[in-house]
Amino acid sequence: MFETILDEEERGQVGIGTLIVFIAMVLVAAIAAGVLINTAGFLQTQAEATGEESTSQVSDRLQVVSTSGNVTEDPDDAGTYVVDNVTFVVAKAPGAGLVDLKETTVQVIGEQGQNSTQLDSLDANIESVLDVNNGVLTDNSDRAALHVNFSDPGDFANYNELSSGEQLTVTFTTASGASTTKEIRVPTTLTQDQDSVRL
Repeated sequence: MFETILDEEERGQVGIGTLIVFIAMVLVAAIAAGVLINTAGFLQTQAEATGEESTSQVSDRLQVVSTSGNVTEDPDDAGTYVVDNVTFVVAKAPGAGLVDLKETTVQVIGEQGQNSTQLDSLDANIESVLDVNNGVLTDNSDRAALHVNFSDPGDFANYNELSSGEQLTVTFTTASGASTTKEIRVPTTLTQDQDSVRL
């Protein structure tokens, strides 16, 4: 049943062949394991980055605390009053990280059309209400007033003063892509006794 190998040279050759096959299998397994580990590490890094970006798009947004408009007489129609400037007091939304107002875009859609601009171009109109350094909201208690000019010429090329009863949709989009939409409506009655109105 078993053949007895009397030639010592034949016995050694069989052992070397087995050893070579074993070493080859170990090398192939090691290379395959290395590839799998590298791929797993890359996928983990990519998944973490995607998760952080997705979280930022949802959470790193602004919260509009209050909105008010400056009432003035219409330069083209004496005796009629309009809103020429709108002030948005904003804060970080709950759970948001740092929000740089200068990298935030404001878009307006209303009866006079659609337009958008970056708040960086309104740099002089970003005012710190509570401890806002360089237009960056760092804490939940930070408040900044954004003054948007709707007079002619103003911050938006196709927008003039806002007349009574006019509706406007304003969307603030931060650098991470998170958006906050605010609907404002000018009161139907504006008088000379009013300096400002809540919108």
